[in-house]
Formats: sequence, C-alpha cells, structure tokens
Amino acid sequence: MQLKTILNRVQKHQGFVYGAIELTPEGNQLVLQVAIRPRTHGRPICSGCGRKRPGYDTQQTPRRFEFIPFWGILVYFVYAMRRVDCPRCGIKVEQVPWAQGKRTVTTTYAWFLARWAKRLSWAQVAEAFHTSWYTVYRAVEIAVTWGRSHQDLDGITAIGIDELCWGRWHRYVTVVYQINRDAVRLLWIGEHRKTKTLLRFFRWFGKEHSAHLEFVCSDMWKPYLKVVAKKASQAIHILDRFHIVTHLNKAIDQVRAAEAKTLVRQGYEPVLKRTRWLLLKRPQNLTAAQDLSLRQLLAYNLRTVRSYLLKEEFQLFWSYSSAFWAGRFLDRWCTRAMRSRIEPMKKVARMLRGHRELILNWFRAKKMFSSGVVEGLNAKAKVATRNAYGFKVFKTLELALYHNLGALPEPETTHRFF
Repeated sequence: MQLKTILNRVQKHQGFVYGAIELTPEGNQLVLQVAIRPRTHGRPICSGCGRKRPGYDTQQTPRRFEFIPFWGILVYFVYAMRRVDCPRCGIKVEQVPWAQGKRTVTTTYAWFLARWAKRLSWAQVAEAFHTSWYTVYRAVEIAVTWGRSHQDLDGITAIGIDELCWGRWHRYVTVVYQINRDAVRLLWIGEHRKTKTLLRFFRWFGKEHSAHLEFVCSDMWKPYLKVVAKKASQAIHILDRFHIVTHLNKAIDQVRAAEAKTLVRQGYEPVLKRTRWLLLKRPQNLTAAQDLSLRQLLAYNLRTVRSYLLKEEFQLFWSYSSAFWAGRFLDRWCTRAMRSRIEPMKKVARMLRGHRELILNWFRAKKMFSSGVVEGLNAKAKVATRNAYGFKVFKTLELALYHNLGALPEPETTHRFF
C-alpha cells in the first residue's frame, strides 16, 4: 500500500490532492515532504468570509505544515498558498482545511500533541516528537479553546469551590468543580481568591445555570461564603468535615508545641517530644508501638491531652443522621470547649458556632456531597503542576488545568492517530 493511499484513507481533504512525496535528510533527521495541490478548476475559499471565490494568484514560495511523524520521520505538507479576490473581503490568502489561520502546524497534529500532553509533560512531548515546547503549548491552547466553546453546562446541580496555591510568593487561584455523582470535572479557574474572582465565575456560568444549583461545597473563606449566599442562595451550602478536622488538628498542634516548650523550660520530663503524629492520626491508624505510646501519654493531665480528648469526642458528631440532633451535640461540645480554658480549642469552638447552619447542611444534604471530591481534584491539579516543575504565568497554569481536569470534548475525526 502506497503512502498516498494511506493519507487519502486517514487524512483526505476535499478539493485537494496529494502530489509527489520526497524523503530528504535535514541535518541528522529524515524529513518526508508531501506535496499538496488543488484540484483542477477548484476555487479557493476566502479566509475572511469562508466562501468560494476566484483565485488571484499563487505564492511563489510554498509553505510547510507539520504533520504527525511516521516511524520517527518528520512529515511536512508542502503547499503553495493561493490568494483570493473576494469582492467582500478584498485580497485574502485562501483558507486550507488542514490548518488554521497562519499556523504552520496541521490541526490533526495539534490534536495529536494535545492528547499526548495529558499523559506527559509538555517538554517531554516536545522532545519525543521532535518539536518545540511552544508548539505543544499552542496545541493545548487549541484543544482547550475548542473544548471550552463546546462545553455542555446543562445538568450541573452540585459544585465545589476551593483555592489552590501555586508558584512563588503564595499566589492563589480559585477553582470551581462540578461534583455531581455522574460527572466530576473542573468548570472554571480564576486568578486570586477574592470576592470579585468568584463573581466572575457566576457571570460566566450565567443566571439560568446558577438557578439550577442544589448543592455548593466550600471552605470557610469569607469571600466565598458571601458570594455563594448572594448568587446561589437557593442551594444548600455545605461546609464539611475535611476543613473542620483540619482546624481541630491545627489547634491540637499549637497546644502541643506551646506546652512542650513550657515543660522543657520548667524542667519537667519532655513527655510530649515526638508525639505529634500520635495526636493527629486516627486511633485505628496507629501502629502497635504508637498505640502503646499514646496510652502512656493519656495518663498525664496535660492541656494537650485534654485537647486530644475533645477532638476525639467531636468525631461522634459525624455519626448523626439528623441535623437537629447533630446540632444539639455541636452546641454541647462547643460549650465544653469554651470551658476548657484552652485558647486554640476555644477559637475552634467560636468558629463552629459562627458557621453552625452551614456545617449542619452536611446532614441536610444526606451526607451525599462533601469537599473530599474537591480535595481529590486539587491533588490531581498539584500533580499536573509538579510534572511541569511549576508554571511561571497564570495563563499556562489555566490551560494545563483545563486540559487535564476539564473533561473537555473533542471534535469527531475520521481517524484517531493516538
């Protein structure tokens, strides 16, 4: 089977035919140049209005368009572009079906690179297929632009909102995920974590889609709480266990660190030394040696021990099914924490009282939605960032996360090269 036959089978272009095929060396690399010519009496298409118009003339120097390599050999389509005499747009260079605008990479090759960019870092893709990092970047940009313009936003009833830290100097982005049971994906990413940032998401999402939201999961960041209450007031806003347990663990860590220094300063035995993970891990996850060490530590009447017991008692909160009884337990626990005279635990109790209704929404939602899905997607986003050894500008980060986590659609093709 000849190469022309293969190309006509997998990459046929209406109005054009493949001509001579030449294999030539360029430096240390073999290059396959496939000539393309228009069919006899075929009229070019104006790149301005997209209509067939009379030809004006032909460029003397043909252009080369990168195509998918064959067997490690670089492949180029070679074509002398025609100019179009369009009564509406003037003199324009013709539109060709294998490339967009002035791009020197074929659309098929761009989608091929974009699919590989989901598996490897962009630098690795560029090295594997003997192209540049910028070419891979443009390929991902084409895929994301097309996918975002053809994205289906119907049926979204649950979203999760969180922030990601990226780059140096603690820069943040706001990410919004769809967390429906049947669809989990990145919907939107915006620079910073301000009120204006999340407002931009709801403007992009639209009032009609916002009105269909039933559940919203987020942390306790005040700008997020404010915007959700304004733009999606009909939805059940859930603050779930992940962020609450995080605050409890931070409080215990603060108490332990402060009390350990106090014991050393006062000349007591350093019983809190190397006990951090004994106090932060769940009891069922402790090893036999850690379990023994924890039992010995609990014999002491320390502020750290009292804080640990308060934290473990709070775990009963998640076993309730009724929001009413869970609320009763929460109120009693907050009262005991406030009477403990342990300032970090009192701070957590004040925080829980201030967000009481939003916390109880987890029970009103029948425990179906939580930010655990959001944290899982955040972990995938960090993996994508780590594979690229970080991103310097927000635009690159945005493209990478949409490409890897957005579940974006792709156009239908007659043949998939990947």
